[in-house]
Amino acid sequence: MPDRSGVIVVQFSKLNRAGLVLAFLLGVVDMLAVLAPTPDGEVGPPFAILVIDALLGLLTVVAVVVAWRSGRRGAVRIAAGARIVSMITALPAFFVDVPAAVQALVAVFVVVTISCVAMMLTPARRPVPVTD
Repeated sequence: MPDRSGVIVVQFSKLNRAGLVLAFLLGVVDMLAVLAPTPDGEVGPPFAILVIDALLGLLTVVAVVVAWRSGRRGAVRIAAGARIVSMITALPAFFVDVPAAVQALVAVFVVVTISCVAMMLTPARRPVPVTD
């Protein structure tokens, strides 16, 4: 339902809120990853990717807080978009020569991100009136 400014505001379901919490946690992890860059000679993401992911994490956290406090679906879409782009930056781990443990970690990250986005964007169920 639109508010006075014409912005659609909704009541989030428990599933939506769980997705928002997951997105928030993933955003915080992205922001903290830049503090531990890959040492020289080790396998890991380039520092530029860590900085991009930190910015995407910050965008996610801000969008989740705005969505949680205001109920605006636009903020949820921004958080979902930031999570998707962050996930895309991790996909090269499947195509370069990295240890299996890193690939497994990235696979978990991808699955959690897809689940999180699906949970955030699932529309709330509305009660259907019974007409007899």
